[in-house]
Amino acid sequence: MLLSRVMHMGLLLFLLMLQSPSDFEHITRQTEGKIGMSAEVVETGARLDFHPADRFPMQSVYKFPIAMAALQLVDQGKLRLDQTIRVEKSDLVGGRQRSPIRDMHPDGGFNMPLRELLRYAVSESDGSASDVLLRVVGGPSKVQAMLKRLGIQGIKVVDTEKSIGGDNQVQYRNWAQPEAMVRLLKLFQQGQGLSKSSRALLMQWMTETETGLKRLKGNLPPGTVVAHKTGTSYTVNGVTVATNDVGLITLPNGQHLAIAVFVMDSPLSQDTRERAIAAFARLAWTHFTTAKSAAK
Repeated sequence: MLLSRVMHMGLLLFLLMLQSPSDFEHITRQTEGKIGMSAEVVETGARLDFHPADRFPMQSVYKFPIAMAALQLVDQGKLRLDQTIRVEKSDLVGGRQRSPIRDMHPDGGFNMPLRELLRYAVSESDGSASDVLLRVVGGPSKVQAMLKRLGIQGIKVVDTEKSIGGDNQVQYRNWAQPEAMVRLLKLFQQGQGLSKSSRALLMQWMTETETGLKRLKGNLPPGTVVAHKTGTSYTVNGVTVATNDVGLITLPNGQHLAIAVFVMDSPLSQDTRERAIAAFARLAWTHFTTAKSAAK
């Protein structure tokens, strides 16, 4: 037990002491899994990548494009934020999955405004709310159609949260390339795909995200604004398939860093996986806030 604690503390110190992008491979080895990252300064196009084109299971990260698809329908007048949506028991995800609305209404049979469903799905990563949104927008194919219109390839939304929760292998079908997720984040920051009001709402919900506070935000300077969406899988046979965080980090000069970090198939603790994401984010933040990088 003592040796384990010493080794754990050594890893945490190692992650905090990393100083250059060349350390990405070292972080990955310490997680005993695979990590993919893409980062781009929206205003300049300066980039930093590590396995950016590989496929990683999204888990709840996919609630970001689902929310965008729903808000596009609001912008088109096909949905209203104040309209009530019926939520039946069949819409609720299983007990192992995160769902505050299921915990409040375990028998289903209630109505909820679309605005609240969106907030629960994004800020609280509610799986039931996400599945209701996916139903309301017309299914995964409609989300894929939205991504295609935006010119985004490399993100696949195929299954519901309930399906993912029922079979550990299903999550691999809902995947993203880090570089594709960063392209979507960049378009979002630039105001493409959504009206100004819808973009502001989604940005607010992502900034208020309650999950993953030790991930992208974990090692950034206090007060750094981060709008993000997390994703986390179960741990099965000692291996966690997905520990993710994607979002927009406001840099000290007011520019915005679109970043996606995915940790796949790691047998180590959640704390270690989250600290690895925090280390990647800090390295990217440092890289883009130096005089040399800022001048690009």
